[in-house]
Amino acid sequence: MTKQVKSRQRVADHGEVFTADREVNAMLDLVKQETERVDSRFLEPACGDGNFVAEILRRKLEAAKKRAIPPRKKKPLPLEFEKQSVIAVASIYGVDLLIDNVIACRERLYDIWNAEYENICKKEVSEDCREAVRFILSRNIVCGNALSLKMVDEDGNDTDEPIVFSEWSFVMGTKMQRKDYRFDKLLAGEYEPKAATKKKKRVDDEYGQMNLLSMLEEKPSDEGEFLTSYVTDYRRVQDHGQ
Repeated sequence: MTKQVKSRQRVADHGEVFTADREVNAMLDLVKQETERVDSRFLEPACGDGNFVAEILRRKLEAAKKRAIPPRKKKPLPLEFEKQSVIAVASIYGVDLLIDNVIACRERLYDIWNAEYENICKKEVSEDCREAVRFILSRNIVCGNALSLKMVDEDGNDTDEPIVFSEWSFVMGTKMQRKDYRFDKLLAGEYEPKAATKKKKRVDDEYGQMNLLSMLEEKPSDEGEFLTSYVTDYRRVQDHGQ
């Protein structure tokens, strides 16, 4: 069972109480179809050490295994699973005020991914792919304030630096594209959603937890601002800066 409180002081200072496993699964089951899509995007705006995003990743990796099984076969192809699992990791985002939570969340997600990666790919595992996943997690799980949309310092205080998220997508074969967006401008371009999106947003807001980025897939930003954009092999995304 997941521990819900680390200390009384953290509760007093930050209101930090982690969601129990039963509630995590019950809430994710409300959007079960999305959690079982490898490429559906989720954002947890107060991710802690990863209770929600860890379970989302587990579900996505199960879907990745199924997608990697060729017709009339029973086992996933290692290289295809590798690609699908990278997509799964790259579609999950989190923000937290506390750097220790951010570090723990990144490690937790990496360990979940790596265990499945080794189990499926065995001797075909790639250290480059491992480094790529660590880099993606460093971009997707950030230390910031989801209310002010700013990065925070080591004491959890807002800085002048905006939260920036990277969008990752395969564009051709093994080529992956990275596009960086300011989070505040993403949200600014989302204030007038289509009717179907409004309905979905009400479900998300009831719990304040998930799937904010999935609402931005059709129209990423009215601003159209890319802070960074490049295409490279998915195993080498870490070679192109921070």
